[in-house]
Amino acid sequence: MKQTVGISELFEAKKSHELKELAAGLNPTDIAAEFENLTEQERATMFRSLPNDVAADVFSYMPSETQENLISLLTDPELSHIVNDLFLDDAVDFIEEMPANVVKRVLKNASEDTRKQINQLLQYQEDSAGSIMTTEYVDLKEDMTVESAFARIRAVGMDKETIYTCYVVDGKRVLDGVITVRTLLLAKSGDRVGDIMNRNPMYAATGDDREAVAELFQKYDLIALPVVDTGRHLVGIITVDDVMEVLEEENTEDFYKMAAVDPSDDAYLASGVFELAKKRIFWLMVLMVSAFFTGSIITRYEEMLALFPVLIAAVPMLMDTGGNAGCQSSTIIIRSLALGELGISDALRIFWKEVRVGALVGAALCATNIVFKWASGVDIRISAAIGASLFATVMLAKIAGSMLPLLAKALKLDPALMAAPIITTVVDAGGLMLYFRIAKLVMGIR
Repeated sequence: MKQTVGISELFEAKKSHELKELAAGLNPTDIAAEFENLTEQERATMFRSLPNDVAADVFSYMPSETQENLISLLTDPELSHIVNDLFLDDAVDFIEEMPANVVKRVLKNASEDTRKQINQLLQYQEDSAGSIMTTEYVDLKEDMTVESAFARIRAVGMDKETIYTCYVVDGKRVLDGVITVRTLLLAKSGDRVGDIMNRNPMYAATGDDREAVAELFQKYDLIALPVVDTGRHLVGIITVDDVMEVLEEENTEDFYKMAAVDPSDDAYLASGVFELAKKRIFWLMVLMVSAFFTGSIITRYEEMLALFPVLIAAVPMLMDTGGNAGCQSSTIIIRSLALGELGISDALRIFWKEVRVGALVGAALCATNIVFKWASGVDIRISAAIGASLFATVMLAKIAGSMLPLLAKALKLDPALMAAPIITTVVDAGGLMLYFRIAKLVMGIR
């Protein structure tokens, strides 16, 4: 923190030489954060003060709003320098967030080779492995010696996303194997790459879902993964930092959906009031309409409630407990589905386990409620009706909370859609119907 404060102080003191020296030794993320505290003109001035080899890295860590603002302040040659120095996957991510007029200007100022590669990456589907890969990797040949392999790494490695894992291809760029720098370091200088490489590398296809790729990184503790086309030609690699961004985006999207909010890529403070309202109103409207069914259920039993008004007092408790019980199950199941711990084939095992959990929890809540109501002077029949209804509601909530996410996955929908709001609505309606039917039975009402 002290170092980033030093950047601002040096900038304000107009000590450009000292600023360049300090910036060269700092993490680009920390430098990018400093730009959020500057005015528009100060951003442009400070950005021009950064060393050329640092500026592009700093730019890649800026929020999209800051990037767009900075581009509007830079000249075409300065913009050309940025886009040509960015790693291709960072350039694609940046372009995907920009409006059409900005994209047109960026591509206009990119080199022909960079523009061609960016356009190629932009053609892949948004959620595919191809959309998050980079084409900047180190490739080797089988007949290279360890010494010549290191010579190539030194020659091209500066502009590559990673040099720790290298990819061995033939003359047609078919992936033959992978080899790590560690393996090369431990081998003799005259050893052939083809004799010491891994001939059965793990890889992804360009059309693979990016979440499936992220699961591979988590399962096998990978730092990079080659990406091939249908002919197994090496077309790019995915690195762990790209996967971290995917996981963050997917987790954020799931959090939004679980709260019945349409996902957004914009920061909260950068979003307008009407934009935020638009993303929330749809699901609130759906849930409000669905609540009409809950109200109609209560209306059907008005006569019984008039005879036994104490039954009304238990309604909020039943609805809240049922909703909470359902959310517990749905949250656990959704998380397990996301981590690959559970699948649709586990439905029966999940059902049986949640039935037993629901029975234990429901029985404990039922007994506690009956004792509490009876001790409070409530008629034992009403206490029993409320307790039995609580047990039934918890059972319903546990089953619905565990099965609805599986149903969503079977229908190829996001299981997060079946989270708190949907589960609560289903359990509220079902729980009330059970409550009034049990109450009628216990009270002897026809």
